[in-house]
Amino acid sequence: MMHPLLNLSASQAFSFVRGMSRRRSIRLTSEGARYLLFTFGIGLAAINTANNLFYLLLAMMLSLIVISGLLSERCLRRLEFHRHVPDLIIANEPITLTLSVANRNRHLPSFSLRLLDVVEGQDVDRGLAIHFLPPQSSMLLSYPLLATKRGWIKFEGIRAQTLFPFGLFLKKGLYSTEAHLLVSPPIKPLALRFVDELVSEGQGESLPRRGHGTQLYNLRLYQPGDDSRAIHWMTTARTSQLIVRETEAEDQRRITVVLSIMAPVEREPLFERSVTFVASLLWQLTERAYPVRLIVGTEDSGLGSGSAHLLAMLRL
Repeated sequence: MMHPLLNLSASQAFSFVRGMSRRRSIRLTSEGARYLLFTFGIGLAAINTANNLFYLLLAMMLSLIVISGLLSERCLRRLEFHRHVPDLIIANEPITLTLSVANRNRHLPSFSLRLLDVVEGQDVDRGLAIHFLPPQSSMLLSYPLLATKRGWIKFEGIRAQTLFPFGLFLKKGLYSTEAHLLVSPPIKPLALRFVDELVSEGQGESLPRRGHGTQLYNLRLYQPGDDSRAIHWMTTARTSQLIVRETEAEDQRRITVVLSIMAPVEREPLFERSVTFVASLLWQLTERAYPVRLIVGTEDSGLGSGSAHLLAMLRL
């Protein structure tokens, strides 16, 4: 009966090999296929003729195959990838993403690396290549990205592949660099007058009251304890009395935007235009520092302002 520790070690070794097989793959190239056929022919000649020269040539050709497999594995081993993704991008606006590659090998460099972006299960060629990466060094690569529709982009990893050293085999390795990128709907410029009319129409339905803000609420006589910075000097000079400027509370300019998601399939283009309009409106209101609340179906962003709140609303 096998010792339990030996059983455990065997299972761990099997799991390691199975994990490596998922992350590594190898494919014979056309040059490699011709090379193997030629090697097979040399082997037949060596057997039929019993010529030592053919045996020597066969041994050399087989050793090149072994060396090719070992060196290609060394090129892909101990590589580290880190992806740098922004919190938000806008559809139809090009951006630049960066990818850092590090070779953690102590002594061996990596050669002839071609990097593919794995996005939602598909390998995407971004034109990234590294001809030489010294040991214990890193390199920063950048590539353009243009997202054409809103939603989430799921980056699953980087697939590195190499033909080094002889081009007989294409060796691939998968490295996990999971990241999620939010693509906002396109932001269209809205007429300032149109936004002002929307805000002023909402103000007409609320009662102004005194509070902290920037708009004028009332002018009154100065009282002991009032902030001297609130003195309205033009009126004070005209009336020869200290007049204080009171401001209007900002809460009557709190804006709630409601987006209905109940749209039939045939109305999807119209719904997408509505989403684009809402995103553009939220962008404009945030730039004007209005407190904004977005309701999308049953989702509610709550009231807030600033770029962080805008990002939270665009995530709905």
